[in-house]
Amino acid sequence: MSNATYNKMWGEAQEALNSLLEGESEKALEPPQDQMVIFQMLATFYVKYVQIFRNLENVYDQMVHPQKRILIREVLDAVMGRILELKNEMVELEFSEFHYFDDILQDLKLAPDQLDIPIPKYFLKEKMEVLREREKVLAQILANAGLEDLHLKLPLKIMPLEEAVKLIQISERARQGRLRATFMRQIYHQDIREKQARLHGEKIPDIGNAAIRIQKFWRSFNQYKKTAKEKEEEMIFLGMNPSPHIQSFNNTLLSAQKVNFLRYEVQEKHEEDYKEALVSIKTNLKMLEGPDIKESLQDQIRHWFIECRNMTGTFPDYPNEEEGGSALIFSDKTPQQVIQDILLREVEEENQKKAKKEAKEKKEKKKKKEKEEKKEIKKIEDEERWKMAPSLFVPAIEEGNNKYKGVWRDIDESWNFPQGHDPEMIKEEKRKELESEIRVQVDELMRQELKNLKLAVDREREIPRKQKKKKDKKKGRKGKKGKKEKDLTPDRTLDSLYKELVEEGLLIKPLKVQLSEYIGEFCYLGTTLRHISIEPMPSLSDVRQLITLYGILPLGSQTVHEKAPLVKTLLLAGPSGVGKKMLVHAICTETGANLFNLSSTNIAGKYPGKSGLQLMVHMVMKVARLLQPSVLWIGDTEKTFYKKVPKFEKEMEPRRLKKQLPKIIKLMKPEDRILIVGTTKCPFEADIKPLCKVYQKIIMIPRPDYASRFVLWRQVIQQAGGKITKSLNISCLSKVTDGFTQGQIVQVVKGILTDRRVRQQKHKALTATEFITSLARLEPVYKEEEETFKTWYSKTPLGKKRANALSGADEKDKGKGRGRGKIKGKEKGKGRGKK
Repeated sequence: MSNATYNKMWGEAQEALNSLLEGESEKALEPPQDQMVIFQMLATFYVKYVQIFRNLENVYDQMVHPQKRILIREVLDAVMGRILELKNEMVELEFSEFHYFDDILQDLKLAPDQLDIPIPKYFLKEKMEVLREREKVLAQILANAGLEDLHLKLPLKIMPLEEAVKLIQISERARQGRLRATFMRQIYHQDIREKQARLHGEKIPDIGNAAIRIQKFWRSFNQYKKTAKEKEEEMIFLGMNPSPHIQSFNNTLLSAQKVNFLRYEVQEKHEEDYKEALVSIKTNLKMLEGPDIKESLQDQIRHWFIECRNMTGTFPDYPNEEEGGSALIFSDKTPQQVIQDILLREVEEENQKKAKKEAKEKKEKKKKKEKEEKKEIKKIEDEERWKMAPSLFVPAIEEGNNKYKGVWRDIDESWNFPQGHDPEMIKEEKRKELESEIRVQVDELMRQELKNLKLAVDREREIPRKQKKKKDKKKGRKGKKGKKEKDLTPDRTLDSLYKELVEEGLLIKPLKVQLSEYIGEFCYLGTTLRHISIEPMPSLSDVRQLITLYGILPLGSQTVHEKAPLVKTLLLAGPSGVGKKMLVHAICTETGANLFNLSSTNIAGKYPGKSGLQLMVHMVMKVARLLQPSVLWIGDTEKTFYKKVPKFEKEMEPRRLKKQLPKIIKLMKPEDRILIVGTTKCPFEADIKPLCKVYQKIIMIPRPDYASRFVLWRQVIQQAGGKITKSLNISCLSKVTDGFTQGQIVQVVKGILTDRRVRQQKHKALTATEFITSLARLEPVYKEEEETFKTWYSKTPLGKKRANALSGADEKDKGKGRGRGKIKGKEKGKGRGKK
């Protein structure tokens, strides 16, 4: 697409954002009080922000104008943060991590695919060189330590040559035996046919009847082909089957990708030109306009000296550098206006002192009455009224929107066809910078000049003003903040720590897995089921969306991580094979994060003792902070919180990190882009209280539903080289595999679609029965196991709140929930629990 197209897309996104901000401000003045209406309002805002986010991400990725991209990036990060804030509001309102917007999508006439949150490409594009260097270093360390192919060497078994030859001979003899058996079977059937022909006698062929029979078979075959072709065309016309043009390789898609890559090259070139222009334009302004700016500032300050002397009789006091110098006085004002302001301030100060004394007496009397009344009103309002929590990102969105309106919306860019930088805008910015730099130099000169004037004219020395001592806030807060973390490795470099962690197997190389490879379908009946008080099982698409919101977006953007609702820990719970580890690797792949494996089996026997454990944790956190973003993965995390450690695992000490994890979480700050992710397939074996204290967000991953299995079967077969034909009934496979996980389906497909079977598809099409035989050997996830996960989740804090909300809990319990929320500032209980 052209530059004009992306400019138009940006304009449309900004207009949609402007109207959405107006809608938010209107709702903030008079917020609704019915819970259903509140959720509909929040969900509508959420869906609209997602659409704006999708458009802005596409524009930022392909826009080549460097100055426009700076503004788009600011708005993009703010919209990301606002989406997370709205998600947090919905979670606190409904006490559920999963929300369903099928009715809102229908009202807004949007497809389910448009609800998917895209992962900004700049997460990886801006640090691609750093990631490549890090991969080289990691590969070199693994190669030197002999650990690069350890996972491949372990399952291999060395076999003697004689035993290998025997196995080959046995398989070859078996193959020849099968061929001989089929050949003998053919001879046997041929003998039977000859015997029957001799018994019945040879019939005299009738040429006419033979011709009629051939014609009959040919016409039926020809008509069958025509009917099948017409049926296929009808299905393509109705949209039930994909067009063969879409299935085949499309050259237009390839050309579009080439254009995108060319735009990336233009982006880099324009960015380099822009950086060079920032330096060159500033140096030119300093040479050409610097002396004039210096002279005008000196004249302005001298004029101020003279006017103050004429008006007040004395020379004024010059502001210090800490106060801002002359910039504090001459903020877009003339010297006469400055003098008038000084006189007005003196008069106002005298009047304020008199007014304060009179007002104090009246206020003290009224304060007591007002405080009592306010307390009563607040209690009533907190119980009855719901208010949206204040946003940290809406002001940034409004600021970006105002910049767009004031600068870019009505600008004439007919001269800037290639969309390079605008030098006039750079000059305006650099003039301000240059003026502030020169002002510092001028202030030093004018302070000395003012001293000389006072000595020469008034014959008095300037008495230095006493600076107000600023109280050290840190001293008063020492008790609250606690002790700082001690550096146990002050003499060691980052490279040495990194190398040691890699060699010990604590820092591992993440698998390159995209989040889009986690296949799942949208839940189309979620809202309908919730209206009739039935809690639907979340779909895999909902799980993928939560991983994007809680894991990828905060780790990818520093501003989002610092201001958005902070998620430090994340727990993925579900049966074996649902893709928990895959999601951990996907988070690292999409954000370029380092992956630290702190599973109990991985740290067993490493860094023994309390001091060793402290050193290990300190090294991991130090490297994770310095090379952020980072993910700390704790696999089989239920072992860390065992109720009772099994006898055969006591030597491994699985509960080593139980006391360390809360300490690690306390030391994690908003500016530290570190996420602790735990995975578990047996969460009911752990003590639920300490587990829920450590993990802030708990996502239960279910087995795939029918729609997800249908999409999964189709895509996995095609990725493995299989061809979807009429003989392969995908719907039948999806029905039969109810209860089987994604991992089991992928395992079966890889086992069936070998290289030999893929080559045989031309002569022998794939059928569903081939996969069913392999599936019969696997154990599915039964309903009893699924129910145990549901009952366990109902015991978690959020699960309990959701159960109370569905069952209609007592008002006392709801009141307790409100009280806790007031402290946090974002409360779900301000009338939200009422339906």
